[in-house]
Amino acid sequence: MRLATLLLGCLLALLPAAVRAEDTDPLGIGLEGFAYPYPVWFLDLTRDNERQRLAYMDVTPTGTPNGRTVLLLHGRNFPSSYWEPVIGALAGAGYRVVVPDQLGFGKSSKPVGPFSFDVMAAETVSLLDALNLPRVDVVAHSMGGMLAARLARNAPSRVNSLVLEAPIGLEDYRFTVPPVSNDTLLRIEGGVTAEAYRRQLTTNYALSLPSSAIEPFVSIRERVKGSGEYPRWLQSFVNSYQIIWGQPVVHEIPPIAAPTLFVMGGNDRNAPGKPFAPENLRAAMGDNAGHAKALAARMPDGRAVVFDGIGHLVHMEATDRFNATMLEFLNGH
Repeated sequence: MRLATLLLGCLLALLPAAVRAEDTDPLGIGLEGFAYPYPVWFLDLTRDNERQRLAYMDVTPTGTPNGRTVLLLHGRNFPSSYWEPVIGALAGAGYRVVVPDQLGFGKSSKPVGPFSFDVMAAETVSLLDALNLPRVDVVAHSMGGMLAARLARNAPSRVNSLVLEAPIGLEDYRFTVPPVSNDTLLRIEGGVTAEAYRRQLTTNYALSLPSSAIEPFVSIRERVKGSGEYPRWLQSFVNSYQIIWGQPVVHEIPPIAAPTLFVMGGNDRNAPGKPFAPENLRAAMGDNAGHAKALAARMPDGRAVVFDGIGHLVHMEATDRFNATMLEFLNGH
């Protein structure tokens, strides 16, 4: 079954985008109909007294196995499939790679109750337990960096080292951004057009990517609007904003004992909630590279590197350099 699923995914990936009929077809809110680069498995969980399914890829090494596993944690606006170039580099270097979609994202179920980083960390530990992985290295992007920080705080024995790629949450957004109601967020997010989302990704994230690399993310968001469960997807997406704003992790980062590497894009000034902040405070928000350097200096074993001219999607904008930097760090720990 694993082989058949993998072969199907490979065949779909080889089809030119122009002839893939499903590229414009509606998607289910679990991204049914959207191919991932590796077979997808599911872990049964319970949240909000509902049965949930946590989707994940589990990729075996293609190089000489080194006995270690890397856990990849995605950002808010991205399915875990965007880790494909990183998965290949890690597997080629001998690592097993586990790549979940957190509940609320990608191919996982979409809970409608309030989110919690503590709960998400516990669910991640449940996945590690199910896969008999007592200790992993963690590579996390954007919102995944906030989850990684909480995971390292709540389950320190499970984390060998951390690579935080363009993490958000390096400042406490509550100090600059007022609370925003769910109703307001639902109205705003529900009204986002394809062009507005395309512009949001390009400008908010200061991306240096060609439009062809950005368009798949726009396409996914547009296609889920055709699902009968789209309101559930939208509520779940809004929930994820509320934890970013209301459950800061910046105060927990300095005590993290695990060796930690921040990999930052020099152009990345992303700060969730910035449009809601008073105009006089917005300009100071999102000094992500500066925050990373300051936090790393306060950690027992932290350091930060900045890729000049790169935005928020470091592993896609500077793939070879990111992979080399990541592997050098991981192999040294």
